[in-house]
Amino acid sequence: MRQTPNSVAATVLGGAIFTALIALPVLAAPKQAAPKAPARQESAQRWFEEGAQTARDGANLRPSPFKAKNVILFVGDGMGISTVAAARIREGQLKGGSGEENSLSFERLPYVSLSKTYSVDGQTPDSAPTMTAMVTGIKTNQGVLSVTQKAKYGDCASARGQGVVTMLELSEALGLATGIVSTARITHATPAATYSHAPNRDWESDAELTAEAKANGCKDIARQLVEFPYGDGLEVALGGGRGYFLPNTVSDPEDAGAAGRRKDGRNLTQEWAARSASPYVWNKAQFDAVDPRRTRHLLGLFERSHMEYEQDRPNDSGKEPSLADMTSKAIDVLEANSRKGYFLMVEGGRVDHAHHAGNASRALTDTIALSDAVRKALQKTSERDTLIIVTADHSHTFTLAGYPDRGNDILGKVVTNGQLALDKNGKPYTTLGYVNGPGYRGPNARPDLTAIDTAQPDYLQEATVPLGDETHAAEDVAIYARGPGAHSFQGVVEQNTIFHVMAQSQRNTSIFLCTLLGQCGNGRGRSAIAAPLMEEDLRAGMARQSAKL
Repeated sequence: MRQTPNSVAATVLGGAIFTALIALPVLAAPKQAAPKAPARQESAQRWFEEGAQTARDGANLRPSPFKAKNVILFVGDGMGISTVAAARIREGQLKGGSGEENSLSFERLPYVSLSKTYSVDGQTPDSAPTMTAMVTGIKTNQGVLSVTQKAKYGDCASARGQGVVTMLELSEALGLATGIVSTARITHATPAATYSHAPNRDWESDAELTAEAKANGCKDIARQLVEFPYGDGLEVALGGGRGYFLPNTVSDPEDAGAAGRRKDGRNLTQEWAARSASPYVWNKAQFDAVDPRRTRHLLGLFERSHMEYEQDRPNDSGKEPSLADMTSKAIDVLEANSRKGYFLMVEGGRVDHAHHAGNASRALTDTIALSDAVRKALQKTSERDTLIIVTADHSHTFTLAGYPDRGNDILGKVVTNGQLALDKNGKPYTTLGYVNGPGYRGPNARPDLTAIDTAQPDYLQEATVPLGDETHAAEDVAIYARGPGAHSFQGVVEQNTIFHVMAQSQRNTSIFLCTLLGQCGNGRGRSAIAAPLMEEDLRAGMARQSAKL
């Protein structure tokens, strides 16, 4: 996710909280918790035998001989490898263990690779080109959604004819059920890249369109979702962003005194619900009442903007569903509408937001929530017919450092050999930190953290470079996979490879691409068109396919 200066610290955690956390008062010194003992009995023999068994299990892995019926892509926005490691420890400690021996649900998947995240014009990317890469098979420029690099940022005219077909569009056109789930606004960059095409990721409602965009016929992202041109439209769309679907003359149902953002007078939630068996819900009670067997299209918008952090979700007035709840319901609806199979994208969008705010506690809690959603999907699907991929769009400048003892509170101060570790000036420091961001405490000397509870959820970890928002980082992120085609992830790959693994592994999309692009077997077949697969190519290909029926 790309952020504007000061946007996250001021709006995500709130200006008052941000100010208070930068200058936390000195409190009565909290008792430093002793490092937790491992939750299991460990010995040299056990380490050796378990390592040997893991090696044998890996050696015995064999690629699935099947094609996938279903594809589920999980994206932890901003979930770099350091975030995964810290969240793994945090979850393990919440379970009562030392933490390090724990594994998040997706870390147990058999195939793992690394993804290079740079964009066409950016060494460190934002979420628009990275998600575009994952769902279209090409890399593109910063800030644009599912268009080629010929499209210029913010220039509608330059994007005309540059839309590249996404995995979701291809799936829907071929008769599969499709869905998106996110804890961010569903018009935000990551989910938006699956169903929309725009030279500016910020054109989420018509209120954000420029005069040039309107003159040249660009549609806002929310409108593109409701007017989706392939198949019969998405079967599931769950997340935040209610304000982008409601006109500015309509009051928000949850937030008193607030209204929608749209200036065109259209109520897109009503337009969605006007179709048969297509409910629109905005709170958990309505969500829970949805019967997947009687639902063809489900729209759930649980906040005007982004959904609550998992840490804060229990206090929400609308009682939002969790990411695991939404994932489970989405799978049920898609399965009820999927003779041929389905494609589902699930985003843990607020991992990124918490990192931008320099708030490690909420970033880790939301990472654990994503792991819970993956666990739910693993339970509800079979590795025989469902390809599950878990990855991130980019990383953050988030670090784990010092020499803390085994089991030391991951959110706490570094304790080494049972003693509080001190810097050169005799002050303690935390295991977690950021290279840059709002947690900068200078220009004076570092604060004395001795009496500060660094494990409380609102604490902002220290940052080296002062910025209003912490930034993304450019290192590779991990890919974890299970199911048909998962073995394709080997070594370090370009991020756009993810699309090709999904498309070549799913039975319907692989046949279609084989016919249209000549991507059969070794990929040396004769191509009817030049790659990549553009929107006009998909329309032409579908027309030819219909003519043969």
